[in-house]
Amino acid sequence: MQIILLSGGSGKRLWPLSNEIRSKQFIKIFSNGGNYESMLQKVLRQIQEVHSEISITISTSKTQEKILKKYIDSDVEISSEPCRRNTFPAIALTAAFLHDVKKIPADEPILICPVDSYVDNNFFESFKIMAELVKNSPTNLVLLGINPTYPSEKYGYIIPASKENISKVLEFKEKPDAETAEKYIERGGLWNGGVFACKLSYLLKKADEILKNYSSLPNISFDYAVSENEKNISVVRYSGEWKDVGTWNTLTEVMEENSIGKVYFDSTCENSHVINETDTPIIAMGLKNVVVAASPDGILISDKNRSSFIKPLVDNIHEQIRFAEKSYGTYKVIDIDENSLTIKVVLNEGHKMRYHSHEHRDEVWTVIEGKGRIILDDEIKFVEVGDVVKIPAGMKHTIIADTNLKVIEVQIGRDITVEDKILWE
Repeated sequence: MQIILLSGGSGKRLWPLSNEIRSKQFIKIFSNGGNYESMLQKVLRQIQEVHSEISITISTSKTQEKILKKYIDSDVEISSEPCRRNTFPAIALTAAFLHDVKKIPADEPILICPVDSYVDNNFFESFKIMAELVKNSPTNLVLLGINPTYPSEKYGYIIPASKENISKVLEFKEKPDAETAEKYIERGGLWNGGVFACKLSYLLKKADEILKNYSSLPNISFDYAVSENEKNISVVRYSGEWKDVGTWNTLTEVMEENSIGKVYFDSTCENSHVINETDTPIIAMGLKNVVVAASPDGILISDKNRSSFIKPLVDNIHEQIRFAEKSYGTYKVIDIDENSLTIKVVLNEGHKMRYHSHEHRDEVWTVIEGKGRIILDDEIKFVEVGDVVKIPAGMKHTIIADTNLKVIEVQIGRDITVEDKILWE
């Protein structure tokens, strides 16, 4: 069995902690032995605890590949799509990667799972049952259906032919209202958690045509493109813990603490959560059923039930991203002016930026912590705390962190854009 983890979305429903660069699966919000881990790290850890011998490939977008490598072990593979085209094209591309690059046999069971579910380890035990069905039965596609705990309006439903643990699928239903959801549950309906298994050859057949012209493919999910058109399909019922943690209201349900960061509650707050990624303290008083999230990109203050409707509002925000994780560390925008941009750059020990230059801006770098080396037009300069380096437009440059390194970078010019960057060897 091979496992494909889907980790490519932007996660706008977890704004302001997530953005186009830093997706929801990278936010470290789950407590684990005194430290915090992200959705991706949690799911990887659980899979490896249950299936230590199974190969994992993560399907992601090209823009997230470098960040992703910070969160995974070297034995976890990455398949990157050149541009985001929803789950169907991404899965087909990963299938081609497994067959053509990894040389996985065509009859190998493949299990696909999103990374944004909060589950216990029993969830991943179900993968073995699904793989055995794919391997030893005539069914083409096996889904994992979640036993509903209430008539949810947020999920699509799988209607099985029976209420047994393994059943044929009769039909799929779109997200219903609460009254209709009750009727689905009476029929044995299951939440569609987006987890399914099939043979690699099945995916390859679906992939043949679409890979020829990836950028023009429709933005369509695997459910719409494949699952709902498959006649020979079964479902395995799962009755353990499962939550889709893609929105603030569901994410706060699985947080062990009510606050992260510099947060102070008074005694009148009830069922409220505050996540603060800034250095500015937040005091919460009299809050009931509220989520507050603060980052350099903005501040969210919302009733928990309303928080799942945030996406249209975020779509209307066209601000420069102020915080991002990079392969070398992080950057945080601390001031934006008409002719300048000031950034705090943190490089982890042993890491470096790409060697690059800019055509339309000068830069001034001030080292505020650590030691390293700056390369300017192929000449090496050692730097430490207090050193100031001026980099005129057109000069090739990079910085290498010999220790953990912090730099204040001031960009100066009238046309400061992320596109103004030329990469060099």
